[in-house]
Amino acid sequence: MSANAAPRGNRFFLKKSIASIQKEAAKSELKRSLGPINLISLGVGAIIGAGIFVLTGQVASANAGPAIMLSFVVAGIACALAGLCYAELASTMPVSGSAYTYAYGTLGEVFAWIMGWLLVLEYGVAASTVAVGWSGYVVSILHDFGIVLPMISVAGSEVVQWGTPLIQAIPTDAGTVAFQLTGGLNIIAAIGISLVTMLLVIGVSESANVNNVIVVVKVFVLVTFIAVGIAYINPANWQPFIPEPTGQPGEFGVGGIFRGAAIIFFAYVGFEAVSTAAAEAKNPSKDVPIGILGALVLCTLIYMAVAAVMTGVVPYKELGSPAPIAVAIDRMGLEWANLPISNAEGQQFNAISLLIKIGAITGLSSVMLVLVYAQTRVFYTMARDGLLPKVFAAIHPRFRTPWMGTILLGTLIATAASFLPISLLGDLVSLGTAIAFSIVCLSVIYLRVKHPELPRPFRVPGGIATAVAGICACMFLAWQNFKPMIQHAMDDNPLPLILLASYAAVGAVIYITYGFWHSKLAQGIDITEDVSMPSPAQAMGRGVDDIKD
Repeated sequence: MSANAAPRGNRFFLKKSIASIQKEAAKSELKRSLGPINLISLGVGAIIGAGIFVLTGQVASANAGPAIMLSFVVAGIACALAGLCYAELASTMPVSGSAYTYAYGTLGEVFAWIMGWLLVLEYGVAASTVAVGWSGYVVSILHDFGIVLPMISVAGSEVVQWGTPLIQAIPTDAGTVAFQLTGGLNIIAAIGISLVTMLLVIGVSESANVNNVIVVVKVFVLVTFIAVGIAYINPANWQPFIPEPTGQPGEFGVGGIFRGAAIIFFAYVGFEAVSTAAAEAKNPSKDVPIGILGALVLCTLIYMAVAAVMTGVVPYKELGSPAPIAVAIDRMGLEWANLPISNAEGQQFNAISLLIKIGAITGLSSVMLVLVYAQTRVFYTMARDGLLPKVFAAIHPRFRTPWMGTILLGTLIATAASFLPISLLGDLVSLGTAIAFSIVCLSVIYLRVKHPELPRPFRVPGGIATAVAGICACMFLAWQNFKPMIQHAMDDNPLPLILLASYAAVGAVIYITYGFWHSKLAQGIDITEDVSMPSPAQAMGRGVDDIKD
């Protein structure tokens, strides 16, 4: 260890200096070209994904009923508070690593590690959740074309063997949920993650124009669903709007609304993309909050409208599917949109149904790509700092991407998608995300107290009070996810709590046995971006033809 190494006594709270973080940010001159419309578009593109296409039906059927519309509002408010804190930190420290780097510069190495490990839940496990939903829509569209996959019986229902996870959440007669082996394996979800992983290893060229096209497709699909579905709403399906509680925690009633908000918190996590674009905003103090709040308000309105149509067309108890919009479209029976095709079921398929399902698959594919990308780049940054093995920062000589780390993470994410049910994956994602957002809000408070002199192109309205409100809101939603895990454990279904405890234990072991001893900051090493790869984001944006050996 060098003479500049930190004493062991303060190792756990060893911080990167704000000056060194800003030095990393200053190494590349970013063009300020994004206005408020660009930022709103960026936020909508990142936000609209698995939350609305996948988890909405799960939450409506098991927790909130038609009142899921209120759940979206509660979750949106919590995200708005955290999003403002993200914007302030991003304007002060516009660097790779996002919340991980923020924690490293404010709260210390242990908090940075915890944040990095939580981001695995936010990105890696979220990608698994999206993949499960993606497989649901793929199965539905294959069925439309008369392609019948092998079926198995699970809890008295026939399900697709290759589209069903090994472990499934099965409701019991006592009103609880049991986790059982199904004999299936979600191979389709694993294939989706594998394709995304291969693209990221090679390098994917993306631009603002491509993102705008994807945003238009996603919004068009959802607006089409809303416009067509209004005519098929049965108001009786909205009664009661807030179903009577079952007695189980988080199952309907007001408690179900909050529990639903905690689960679909996951539906909003993409707003981080807006905050991380602060360094490229024309006027960050004005444009970033407009981008964050505009994207959140627009997405909340779309989410509420989709939920209203979905629960109005299909009784909420029948929406517990990985592809709830497909269920609602099929229930509408849009005979006027039927077109003949020889090998489809009934010798015809529905054009509107096909359009919406293809749009869902396209949208979810882009979300999987972004989530896996974000996860690999967080691990790249942690490995560069010495907190993870070097394999996660190994750059391919031709493609200039962290290829080995991408393959390893892709394998783990695909495995989780194959084995675990979407309900459990959604809980883990939302729990990790809520805690991570709380740490971001805490980082704002720390910098306001310790470094009031720092230039802040954007300042959180309300300052510390807003950050405290963000912590309270996010931790409340985190508790709404953690409480059912405790209840499941008490009801002889300890799998969710075992998985969470095992996950935390693995993270602690990795840090104690590797990160603690290899931390470059603790060794007094000045960490800057590797000149062979100017920024992790550039690796994704460089195609094969752009690389010169």
